[in-house]
Amino acid sequence: MKIPFLSKKKPAIAIVRLQGTIGMGSRGGPSLSDAGIGPVLERAFRRRKPLAVALAINSPGGSPVQSSLIGARIRRLSEETKVPVYAFVEDMAASGGYWLASAADEIWADESSVLGSIGVISAGFGFSELIGRYGIERRVHTAGRSKSMMDPFRPETPEDVARVNQLLEPIHEAFKAQIRKRRGSKLPEGRDLFTGEIWVGQQAVDLGLADGIGHLIPRMQALYGKDVRFLNYGQKVSMLRRFGLSADDFIEAAERRTLTTQFGIGG
Repeated sequence: MKIPFLSKKKPAIAIVRLQGTIGMGSRGGPSLSDAGIGPVLERAFRRRKPLAVALAINSPGGSPVQSSLIGARIRRLSEETKVPVYAFVEDMAASGGYWLASAADEIWADESSVLGSIGVISAGFGFSELIGRYGIERRVHTAGRSKSMMDPFRPETPEDVARVNQLLEPIHEAFKAQIRKRRGSKLPEGRDLFTGEIWVGQQAVDLGLADGIGHLIPRMQALYGKDVRFLNYGQKVSMLRRFGLSADDFIEAAERRTLTTQFGIGG
């Protein structure tokens, strides 16, 4: 005779969705920050003693700092709880999105998934000639000669470009160090994968950026059995967004563009 409340629960796999641009300042849309996703990851690793944590990743990247913080938290939690981590790339794990994927013990992708873009970008616009054409005078007063560096309303200078490169290179080196640490033994010798290039599905597998082609549910069942339970963890979505878009969506879209074009590792 079975007593229901004494029956053993099936072993569980925790699923955490990492979706959207990586960075701070979102108004409720799909974006990732350590402050926002951190508590979700803590619950996923520590509740109900999961056999593994599966990361469902769909991100074009964004803030290098937030990418590093989230990736470090994933590794720390995995080591503290002795729970392995598997990343499953959906549409893309590019730039910061790939940084997150690299925090997993194994990376799996769809045949059409986009992976890579291991680089850093700073982009903007220059309006100095435009405002001059209309007789507009730019007035800027600073304390500190570099305070107005890369001002879009004045001509770009060689000194500005050199200074930006000095900022981008250390970030790129940190990104490369992360990938070498997590994927080093699987990467081909003599091949530079840190140019910002992207690859699709099997190409990424062949280059050691992913471990194989596979989807989350069947792969986890192949590893842990057909009877395994799946527990979903994710960030809360506001009630307003459950029923449609708000004006904040348009502001948020502009913010995302900024995140991926100024000192970001996205796009």
